[in-house]
Amino acid sequence: MSALKPLADRLRPQSLDSFIGQQHILAKGKPLYEAINSGQLHSFILWGPPGVGKTTLAKLISNQSEACFISLSAVLAGIKDIRAVVEQAHQNKEKLNKQTILFVDEVHRFNKSQQDAFLPHVESGTFTIIGATTENPSFSLNNALLSRARVYILKTLTTDDLGLILDQAMREADSKYNLDSVAKEMLITNADGDARRLLNHLELALSLAESTGESSISEDIILQLIGQGPRRFDNHGEDFYNQISALHKSVRGSDPDASLYWLTRMLDAGCEPLYLARRLVRIASEDIGNADPRALQITLDAWQVQERLGSPEGELALAQAVIYLACAAKSNAVYKAYNQVSATIKKQASLEVPMHLRNAPTKLMKDAGYHQGYRYAHDEPNAFAAGETYLPSELLGQRFYEPVERGLEIKIAEKLKRLRALNRQQSQK
Repeated sequence: MSALKPLADRLRPQSLDSFIGQQHILAKGKPLYEAINSGQLHSFILWGPPGVGKTTLAKLISNQSEACFISLSAVLAGIKDIRAVVEQAHQNKEKLNKQTILFVDEVHRFNKSQQDAFLPHVESGTFTIIGATTENPSFSLNNALLSRARVYILKTLTTDDLGLILDQAMREADSKYNLDSVAKEMLITNADGDARRLLNHLELALSLAESTGESSISEDIILQLIGQGPRRFDNHGEDFYNQISALHKSVRGSDPDASLYWLTRMLDAGCEPLYLARRLVRIASEDIGNADPRALQITLDAWQVQERLGSPEGELALAQAVIYLACAAKSNAVYKAYNQVSATIKKQASLEVPMHLRNAPTKLMKDAGYHQGYRYAHDEPNAFAAGETYLPSELLGQRFYEPVERGLEIKIAEKLKRLRALNRQQSQK
């Protein structure tokens, strides 16, 4: 078995019809399928998670179009390598009368100048570029390159897709070993949508069964190889931000089950618990605010438990906090008020502090009118100086904070209504 090519390489499909998965772009009638079949190739970017067929698809396209195929890894290549590709593409056209397809793996690793180096050659038709990336092209590729290359999104392989690939792999391996149903399910689950991971684990399982004299590939063999493998989770990559977004929106949507699911998914995949604690504090202020001020304290307490005790007590405290946040009354009034004030400050010059609000610790400042006319609230009825103003004169009457009719903010709104009525009464005297 060791003398053969890796199983993943031997199983690469040789035609579009044998390609498993990605039917949303490769089914008959879909733009990419028709472009490949007609030979009308265009530059494009394949964006998707690892192990879903980006490299395989690029090679398949090259074979079907009978073009010369050149592969570069953006991790290793530089401007010098790009120049060599351009020269080779010119020779392919002049001597062989063939198009050149340049496949760039991890294309997001190229910096701006490297990406720009492609542009004139893509426009002139020197070569057709196919880029593969696991990162969101909107953030990782510059606009000039994106405007010249269509983006196709590849999806995670389904369990059905992986089952077909696994059955095909067992036939290709021509193995005397049986793969029991539990072991098969474990391989598919652990692959987490990644065909390459699936096939690598299967190949190792076959080798282990052979070396230990087992008659079948069992659950025990798979456990020895993969244990409890991590879910797909690229720290600070696309999946990371998608899952953080799902967590935040689940809490905002008052769904404790989904909130706990996404929190636990990220913890299970190895996300730093203290990062999640910090995000929960943000959610407590942004989406709950004064509708339930306890939410902020509960998230801070959970953060402290995580810092002091670590795992597993810390994770359980985070779970308690996220469920509380999801069930709490929601208000974004503080968040909106803060953003509105920030926008107001940026649009205006630095407004002066009203004279009556300034301290006057020296005689000179008192003589200048500092503090003059200030009313000490605690000396007033109900500790409220009716009619007193506190904003700069240019902003008098401006309201930023508008409590919602939920949770504690109902009572806050009622109090502010009473105080504003007292202000109006005072101004009418």
